[in-house]
Amino acid sequence: MSSRNMRDRIVDELGDVPRSRFLVYLMGPYEAFDVERVLETTDPDAVPESIDFGTLVDADRELERDEAALDLLLEVRDHLRTVAGVNAFLAIDVDVPLAEMDAASQSIAFARASNVVAYVVPAVGDNLGVGIEVGSVLEALFDEANAAHRRERVFFVHESGVSSAMIAAVRDRWEARIYAYDGREDLCRQLRLFVRDVIRKERTGKLSRLD
Repeated sequence: MSSRNMRDRIVDELGDVPRSRFLVYLMGPYEAFDVERVLETTDPDAVPESIDFGTLVDADRELERDEAALDLLLEVRDHLRTVAGVNAFLAIDVDVPLAEMDAASQSIAFARASNVVAYVVPAVGDNLGVGIEVGSVLEALFDEANAAHRRERVFFVHESGVSSAMIAAVRDRWEARIYAYDGREDLCRQLRLFVRDVIRKERTGKLSRLD
């Protein structure tokens, strides 16, 4: 499926916002960090200090652990749709059967079809899955003739205090933009500003329009 056809399919499924054809693909962990499993398999002294086992980072107390990471992504998605007026979406928002396209191929297709690709890495999330996705998607995006322009559309933002080999690889191998955030409000603000910057670059011709 071509990027243009995928763009049309995504827009048709997401519905109308002021900038319906400006697509922001949000990636991140859908599941919470499994505290019990980590404590069973990891030396407690080796656990990063950034992980607070007593609370969920910026999550409401009544939320179940497994809902916290997904709740963060949903809030960011809805913020970008309502405040920035762009068609932000998660992979689960677009109905592409696995029989038609496997999950890894879907992520690559969504990224190629989008104006912005944003990776969100919270401390509370189980980031192994998103780390694998980051590698496959960035390899596909930047192994193209227009890799430099693609790089302008990729935003990687992690919660302050979170560090990993994945983040270092994103910086060193792909030279993607990496920022840290403190809390949900700061996360939404940084993503909103990045999206607005890409919109401005498209309007002024510094970046080509995808349509």
